[in-house]
Amino acid sequence: MCESCASKLNRREFVVGGSLAASLLSASWLRAAEPGAAGAGGLPPRDKAPARIKAVFLYPLPEDYDEGNRWHPYPGRYYRHPEQQETFTEHIRAMEERIGMQIEIAPEPLRTKDHAHQYLAETVAEPPDALLMICLSNASIADAQRIAEQVDAPAIVYVPTGATHGRPPAGLMDAERVHFIMSVENWDEIERSLRAVHAKKMLAQSRVLRVGRYGIVEQTTYGNVGSEVITIPAEEYNELFDSIAADAAIAADAMQFKSDALKVTDVADHYFVEAFRADRAVGALLDRYAADGVTIDCLLLEHRKPCVTFSLRNGDLTATCGCENDLRATMTLLLNRHLFGRASFQHNSGYDLVRNHYYATHCTCALRLNGPDEPPQPYKVRPFFHHLPKTPALDVQWTPDTPVILAQMLSEQDIPYFTGRVVGSPASPPTGGCATRVLVDMDVDDVSKVWITHHSILMVGTREDARAYDIFRRLF
Repeated sequence: MCESCASKLNRREFVVGGSLAASLLSASWLRAAEPGAAGAGGLPPRDKAPARIKAVFLYPLPEDYDEGNRWHPYPGRYYRHPEQQETFTEHIRAMEERIGMQIEIAPEPLRTKDHAHQYLAETVAEPPDALLMICLSNASIADAQRIAEQVDAPAIVYVPTGATHGRPPAGLMDAERVHFIMSVENWDEIERSLRAVHAKKMLAQSRVLRVGRYGIVEQTTYGNVGSEVITIPAEEYNELFDSIAADAAIAADAMQFKSDALKVTDVADHYFVEAFRADRAVGALLDRYAADGVTIDCLLLEHRKPCVTFSLRNGDLTATCGCENDLRATMTLLLNRHLFGRASFQHNSGYDLVRNHYYATHCTCALRLNGPDEPPQPYKVRPFFHHLPKTPALDVQWTPDTPVILAQMLSEQDIPYFTGRVVGSPASPPTGGCATRVLVDMDVDDVSKVWITHHSILMVGTREDARAYDIFRRLF
């Protein structure tokens, strides 16, 4: 990695102290917490609220079974249920802060059926976005199942390994809108489940712009996901761009970005400046419509193409930006942003059939592939490959052996995915393709079967991380 990438391109520091405070960081993001604030065009932000989870522990205490030498239900008196509750609570509170949720943990466990019945009545009357039930005893499994069945909300039910024996309870394993976890202190699986709830809530409150061949501004809703979609003509973006002067501050930022690159091939300084004018235009457009993301038919923009700003904003998670007015790909980028807290790479698919490698190429790969607070990848700058003029696009260098996930959200119930590991970022030539190129060794015997749809999404993530897609489908 080039030293300057890590030191100069941390935009969370750069933006606050530099001249891009009004442009590189989406104004709509900064204003999201201001109720009733309207964009410059008069469109108010959508209401934003964190996902609300009701969490509860279920278990009887050992003393509840002491009279008459009665049998103590699994996992037995030495499991130390209150101490386990404290441990779970500590981890859940940390997840709440990390994800940005509201988790209401019941102060007392549900020790008896009467307690469970009372809790059920209260929760049915005011269902949350999801339930989290930590069932620490086989004596409480039936209560957890009854609550999950009767409350109109998806449920995450955790039963520690050894809290019961025999086959897992079919009533929880097979229930609709229930993710059943039976594992040993599996904090990761609980967090994946909570992130699925968070992602659903955020998607339902998001607004995405489509910029393309549209005559008027129109508003629709994206399927069952709930995201609001605003279509606007490309001329509106172009007019915004043309109204932004290439002043000294923009030029300085553009030249700094150029100097941080490992290498620049055939891109004139003038087009670096145009790239940062584009960033200002994208920021103004997002602010005007109080939007969380945008996808643009870039070939309508000529020298105004936003490839660089899409790479930066996606990596920083300050906005979700999709190429070529592809709404389905953009919605998958938005899902990943909230489900994993990392950027994704919208790309075209290719193959090395002899070596059984998958080949992903495109022009707007994020720099910060491991999260907004992690160091950026080293990058080179090349022209936009397939269309004049020679505007800059990033040739991002992926780290070999990094685990990755390839996915696409075709619908809430259809999110196919594959997993693999990065081989490297081959040069062009000898390979073809767009500015960023990455070879992946997929976990399949025949890589030609690795196909979902045009513009699939590649991101850093393990096979365990990919379970979040399964949980999302299960809950919603």
